Amino acid sequence: MEERNTLSARSAVLSALLGSHPPRLPARQLVRIGALFGIAEGTVRVALSRMVAAGDLLQDGRHYTLSQRLAERQVRQDESRDPHTRPWDGTWEVAVVTAERRAPADRAAFRATMTALRLAELREGTWMRPANLVRAWPEAVTAQCTLIDGRPHDDPTPLLWDLDGWAAEARRLERDLGRALDRALDRALDRAGGLAEGFLVSAAVLRHLLADPLLPQELLPTGWPGAELRARYDDFDRHYREVLYEHLKG
Repeated sequence: MEERNTLSARSAVLSALLGSHPPRLPARQLVRIGALFGIAEGTVRVALSRMVAAGDLLQDGRHYTLSQRLAERQVRQDESRDPHTRPWDGTWEVAVVTAERRAPADRAAFRATMTALRLAELREGTWMRPANLVRAWPEAVTAQCTLIDGRPHDDPTPLLWDLDGWAAEARRLERDLGRALDRALDRALDRAGGLAEGFLVSAAVLRHLLADPLLPQELLPTGWPGAELRARYDDFDRHYREVLYEHLKG
């Protein structure tokens, strides 16, 4: 498999923990996940030590779990699989940056926050999206922005999101999920290769779902594949993880 050796030890560890509920795994299982990608045991253990030192992981004896910051990322990841939406009445949320003299690091953190909230930037300092998500505004946003509810005269959706691009990638990932699950379940094939492929496809789907703008049905093109990708991934994840955990315990 061409991508099999492209995953770093850190990425393998994070993907494994972000996909586990609860996000807590023993070192030996993380080592076996690394081995799927040809990563040596020593390399995985060095990565674990460095991640603990950097505050990315917490260590409890022989087990590792996500730090608070990364646990919040897992919550966002889970939310992308089962989003909390409400009926849309045509209102848009608009956040206009009014804070001044922000340091570059603060601006970068703010941009990451707005992206996680699934807002898009119409122009510099003006972020917006349909008001169809159930969530609260974090203090990092309310302290820097003036918040407005409004109704644009023209639909700004095409200016804010590449829906055709997202949909095309979603359909490709749906096909990849089916192929990866077949390989992982087929004992006549290279089991490690199938598990590695499934691991990579799983991570790719979760990243893609995080980029779904979660727009109301009224603004989506015909045949939008969001719900289909989520359903296909839920089926894949249920079967794939049974095989993966069987492998990790072996």
